[in-house]
Amino acid sequence: MRPPIRRRYAAVAGLSAALSCTLLVAGCGGNSRTAATDPNEVFLQPAAARGPDPYTASTARTDVGPAPADPSTVPSRPAGGQTLRTVSGSTPGLYGGTQSLGSCDAERQVSLLVADQARKRAFAKSAGVSRSKVPDYLRALTPLVLRADTRVTSHGFRDGSATSYQALLQAGTAVLVDGFGTPRVRCASGSPLKPPVAVNGTLVHNGQSWAGYQSDRVVVIKPTTQVINNFVIVNIVTNTWIERQAGTDGELDKRPDVLPPVAPDDVFTYPPVTPPPADSGMPSEGSLTPTTPQAPVSPPVNPPVNPPVDPPVEPPVDTPSEAPPPPPTPDMPPEDGGTPSQPDLLTPSVEPVSPDTFQG
Repeated sequence: MRPPIRRRYAAVAGLSAALSCTLLVAGCGGNSRTAATDPNEVFLQPAAARGPDPYTASTARTDVGPAPADPSTVPSRPAGGQTLRTVSGSTPGLYGGTQSLGSCDAERQVSLLVADQARKRAFAKSAGVSRSKVPDYLRALTPLVLRADTRVTSHGFRDGSATSYQALLQAGTAVLVDGFGTPRVRCASGSPLKPPVAVNGTLVHNGQSWAGYQSDRVVVIKPTTQVINNFVIVNIVTNTWIERQAGTDGELDKRPDVLPPVAPDDVFTYPPVTPPPADSGMPSEGSLTPTTPQAPVSPPVNPPVNPPVDPPVEPPVDTPSEAPPPPPTPDMPPEDGGTPSQPDLLTPSVEPVSPDTFQG
């Protein structure tokens, strides 16, 4: 039985791997029994399908919520280039789950790999961990469900060794997520996952498409720079918010103390949803803008300095020897041009954080 709370395995190689891709593309799907081996191919994988060359039997739980849309086979054809949206691994609502129930059985995943040393060795190599640390690595991950079709690098096990290919996972896919918000294992096949790799030139998709699939809704998950202690996810049964402690199966799930400023259904809205109302009490870019100009308004000391009434009052109260300061104060009104410039400097520093397209 899986421990109630699992310790996270800190020394995991490759968790913060940079997504140094130039352009990711998306398109329609096709049918293929084997994973794409051509660097210009991406394999579409429906949520419940084991996919090509699976590592293990499925460890995805089937009683965690509504089933995803059924896949449909369509002829493969080239896909046009398209920039995909990048989403931080800590984004509230990026993942979903069921209250108090993990989407994957990590303990069973451990047992299946430990029972087959060849697969365990290949898994460790693909995941970037030592063979002896595979059980700890798996137990440190958090079982969640993807809420958007997601591009990844997936792996298969064939002829005693690991294979890798670019894959597109359907929303509703059960995954194990690391402490940086990145999916690391696809539970339906036991396959290790890594960030996607850019595809140059014309792309062809193989595999099975699914109802509701739209190439412009595909996302790339970007690892966070800081460890995530609690994931804010969406209850896929009740469509409400859940806070899940990282490294647990959901036994400590609770309602977030502070709710996200967006509805669960609007997390992936295109274009992005409008800022939350002012009465929500949540800080937002919209609320920061008005508060910044209030700083220059605070120096109403300058206007009173202009009238001759204030200068005589300040010298005797502050310091008689500082009678000269009144003359410099008339020069202070230029602060109206200098002080406001400071808020202007703060604005650009916030803007670089906002890009949400992945073209790096």
